Amino acid sequence: MKNLILTMALLLSLTAIAQQGKRDHERQRAAHDMTAEQLATLKTKKMALALELTSKQQEEVLKINLEEAEFRKAKMAERKEKGEHEKLSADEKFEMQNAILDRKIAQQEKLKEILTDEQFELWKKARNRKGIHSKKKMQKAGRRG
Repeated sequence: MKNLILTMALLLSLTAIAQQGKRDHERQRAAHDMTAEQLATLKTKKMALALELTSKQQEEVLKINLEEAEFRKAKMAERKEKGEHEKLSADEKFEMQNAILDRKIAQQEKLKEILTDEQFELWKKARNRKGIHSKKKMQKAGRRG
């Protein structure tokens, strides 16, 4: 009887994990199918809710988010066109990560000019929480694979 209960609990846990992975994949797929304008608008509205942005701030943040979304869409199309599935060299990885960090620093500086000090601190905290959560998810995925 204990074995049956244990087996059922294990199956339920595995099903729940599989469903979460499926939802994450569907969310990523939906984002992939959206235009840069749609992605930027959604991100801006989420920021407006979280940071209580004024309409002027929303307009300026939308410009930044649109620029970033267009850049990311172009990079995704470029990678898809090239079929970049081969491994990158250490130097190529460094250059790619360095460029990403440079863009993030520039974006942060732009946002710092638009947001109040309080809003900027809230944005940084939210960004850091999201980054930590993403790293944990990637680590879990790596253990499964």
